[in-house]
Amino acid sequence: MNARLDHRSPLVFDTRELGRRPGALKRLSRTVEAPRDLGNEVIGAPEGAPVELDLRLESVMDGVLVTGTARATVKGECVRCLEPLERELEADFQELFAYPDADAHVHDKDAGEDVEDEEDTLYIEDDMFDLEPVLRDTVVLALPMQPVCQDDCPGLCSECGVRLADEPDHHHDAVDIRWAALQGLAETIKDGEKDNMGGAEAGVDEKQEK
Repeated sequence: MNARLDHRSPLVFDTRELGRRPGALKRLSRTVEAPRDLGNEVIGAPEGAPVELDLRLESVMDGVLVTGTARATVKGECVRCLEPLERELEADFQELFAYPDADAHVHDKDAGEDVEDEEDTLYIEDDMFDLEPVLRDTVVLALPMQPVCQDDCPGLCSECGVRLADEPDHHHDAVDIRWAALQGLAETIKDGEKDNMGGAEAGVDEKQEK
């Protein structure tokens, strides 16, 4: 059962005007502030950011069926190049909020239906329901697990970390480790030849002076 609801919360909705007559409908729109941690580790709606809700409340036998759409701007970072990114998210949801005196979570086993876990059932309390758990699940499931700034983002250079999208021609000259020792030896020989040439020139100058 839900904890006692706070009617002042923007995500708590009153159903008294709807009534309990099956088939009764009510539509409403509301802009609320995003609750804390509305997202996953890499992208989500910042706390306090506006979330637009369009809802359709329908009275059914066992409770109130809530169908709606949530729209929000989510922010995060590209998992390839780590650049900040921003997306417009739109997610649809539908959830039944059961009346406290209704056995909405119990199904007829003889009809071949499963018995739902009562802990997963959301209830109406004092003619109100809290949309936050539904909104949280809806947004998190709609978010990409690995967001990218663009589909073909090349990411970062594995050697120096430069963003490859900014430097398309960026590359490093690869040296085969099998030739690295020989390359070092060749450079040593070249340095030695320069020293010898310098010594020979000095000797020639001395002879000319004599």
